[in-house]
Amino acid sequence: MDRRGFLIGACSLAASPLVTPVAFAGAPGDNRLVVIVLRGAMDGLATVMPYGDPTYSALRGALPEGALDLDGYFALHPALGGLAPLWQAGQLGFGHAVSTPYRDKRSHFDGQDWLEAGITDMANGMARDGWLNRALPVLGGGADTAWAIGNDALAILNGPAPVGRWSPDSDLALSPQAIRLAQLVMQDDPAMAAALAEAFDLADGDGDPVAFTGSQGDMMEMMRADNKAARGTGAEERMAEFAAARLKGDARIASFSINGWDTHAQQDRALSRALDALARTILTLQDKLGAQVWAKTTVVAVTEFGRTVRLNGTNGTDHGTGGAMIVAGGAVRGGRVLADWPGLDEVALYERRDLMPTRDLRAHLGWLMRGLFGLERAAIEQTIFPGLDLGADPGWLA
Repeated sequence: MDRRGFLIGACSLAASPLVTPVAFAGAPGDNRLVVIVLRGAMDGLATVMPYGDPTYSALRGALPEGALDLDGYFALHPALGGLAPLWQAGQLGFGHAVSTPYRDKRSHFDGQDWLEAGITDMANGMARDGWLNRALPVLGGGADTAWAIGNDALAILNGPAPVGRWSPDSDLALSPQAIRLAQLVMQDDPAMAAALAEAFDLADGDGDPVAFTGSQGDMMEMMRADNKAARGTGAEERMAEFAAARLKGDARIASFSINGWDTHAQQDRALSRALDALARTILTLQDKLGAQVWAKTTVVAVTEFGRTVRLNGTNGTDHGTGGAMIVAGGAVRGGRVLADWPGLDEVALYERRDLMPTRDLRAHLGWLMRGLFGLERAAIEQTIFPGLDLGADPGWLA
């Protein structure tokens, strides 16, 4: 079999980890940051439910069965119940009534642009690089500082600073025999051999090469079985596993996205699935990082905007403004819902339909960057999040 035939037959290799994204970056020190972008606009009012607000039950009805009371005012959606031990340990918290400066058009594309670019005015002529990419030169990290993980473009890490990229589709999960065959096929092509070696490294191929004595058909069947097994785990958990492996090494920053948050109809079902995936992702990070690294890790999950306060005619919600963010990790001073709560009376709503934002989401992110990596306030307000006023420290870090 020639190189071309091998690459076509081994379709797992065609999904090259060298060109599909998961993002990581390095930074000085031992602290780690994982930024998860929740694409589609998570409904913060259904995730962290302000049942203590006298208007909430009239707008949304009774709390769902299994909701976890957090503090006598807010309750947690039952699909995040697996995170209860983190809340009880002070390693989980929420920021509520937050948003980027984006307003009014309620477009996913624009909202995600604002979130990932991290700037105040998208019309001010600035290049739309990502705020995490702008942070890398300020951090002064090494080559393995930041990684972008997953199939999405991850504009949050776009820009001139180099980042690593990986997709769960590139997890080859090949046996030692398959690895040996690949090396033999590529041995006369130094460029391909080097690329293959990097692919195996990124995919965590962990078997020592051995001699293969079966037929070519046996080999291809084995490779197909390997590839099927590699896809047995959910993509979110595999991204978390890969992120954890890199963060236990030189990487200090990782970013990936989770889809499924656009809940225009039958929100109870769709949101439960998305929140369950997020909970499993965070718990996988905790498990795979191990206690020592988890103690130095902060995970923040953010979304492009919130959703309407009122349900629509299909028991869903439409694009809104104010929403919620999730912060977890061993480095976090959690057990709190941080909010300058605006209330849900109609006159208190933004345009009489949305939760009114009372704090810029970027301020929370900026204070996390300052606390984790010691960045100067001026660098955060002028370079990473230009035009931002950080305001008071919300005290996210232990």
